Amino acid sequence: MALKIALNGAGGRMGRRIADLAAHAGHDVVAPIDHKFIGEPYGSVISDHRFRSEVSGSYNGGADVLIDFSLPEGFRARLADCLKHGTPFVSGTTGLTAEDFTGMDEAAETIPIVWAPNMSVGVNLLFALAKQAASALPETYDIEIVEMHHRRKIDAPSGTALGILRAVCAGNGRNPSDVVRHGREGQTGERTRKEIGMHALRGGDVVGDHTVIFATEGERIELTHKASSRDTFAGGALRAAEWLVGKQPGLYGMPEVLGING
Repeated sequence: MALKIALNGAGGRMGRRIADLAAHAGHDVVAPIDHKFIGEPYGSVISDHRFRSEVSGSYNGGADVLIDFSLPEGFRARLADCLKHGTPFVSGTTGLTAEDFTGMDEAAETIPIVWAPNMSVGVNLLFALAKQAASALPETYDIEIVEMHHRRKIDAPSGTALGILRAVCAGNGRNPSDVVRHGREGQTGERTRKEIGMHALRGGDVVGDHTVIFATEGERIELTHKASSRDTFAGGALRAAEWLVGKQPGLYGMPEVLGING
């Protein structure tokens, strides 16, 4: 079924890839939203004249689903718009606050929502494997998470790295906020058993690399995902949008979309 899609962050790197894949799949971006290009023809903004709609600074209804890849403030505004117009909401925006997640839970009582820190099949499989490993391994295995992204990324650690942290803690029964340790410097003392190290690297044009390490005396297990194209995330977002239309109100994740048991 061809969808009418609203796209928040339409002029960004992810927005452009989602638009291209949507057009190839027979969908139409009827409501491109990006505050940097308000009033401009979307086809001119992204040099793709298959798109004739004018870029807006808000969403005024009329789409089957809204896909959001933006910043937290954009996420909040579009979630409110979707609530107002009864539009299903798909978001991959990271850097959200506890209040944002509370607001999303409340909104999910009215509209269907898919939110995920990463929408690729491979990363969501990594989440499941990280949880399984953390559940199977004893406390003698130290756990470290390392991520690297391009130099323009503005939040750290990445939402995907935090997703790995949550998956690991779901596996071994720890509280993420109690055990995470962001980097190390100076006289840190001996590493504790329960802490989980988190390390964010930035440089060049890296799309996204994530590794979770389980290390003990005599061996080390590393689970790694490396993305070489944003199409893996854009394709996942489009798949989530196609899946979400027609669903009952609720907060869903990529495991439901992809049929992966986390």
